[in-house]
Amino acid sequence: MTLSVRLVVPDGEIWSGNARMVIAKTLDGDVGLLGGHPPVLGILAEGSVVRILDPEAADAAQSSEVMVAVSSGFLAVADDRVSILSGQAEIGARVDRAAAQAQLDAALEAAGPLAPGDPEPTEVKYSRALLRAAGERS
Repeated sequence: MTLSVRLVVPDGEIWSGNARMVIAKTLDGDVGLLGGHPPVLGILAEGSVVRILDPEAADAAQSSEVMVAVSSGFLAVADDRVSILSGQAEIGARVDRAAAQAQLDAALEAAGPLAPGDPEPTEVKYSRALLRAAGERS
């Protein structure tokens, strides 16, 4: 069973296709979606990465994967259709790593020192997500 997946930002659709599985972080925790999943509506965790696993792979070790950085948004699942709606999103393979690192450095500098337990600003979280989606540790 496959899922039909659409990733949409305010400017339009940035990715669509079929997937074997979608893994996303929501405010309620991580969710893994397979075909036949009951309807769900979730709020995406700010500055997280959504993993879209390719259904064409023979096994998980060789499956291709689309990693997507999302700023925030929603995830809706119904009838084997997954809609990911985000204010900002970028596919990891398209991320300019140097620009994302510069964006993170600028966001960290603008934020100044944070007290322990203070949440990171949205710009910092999204910049870190861009680097993670591109395969970097941030």
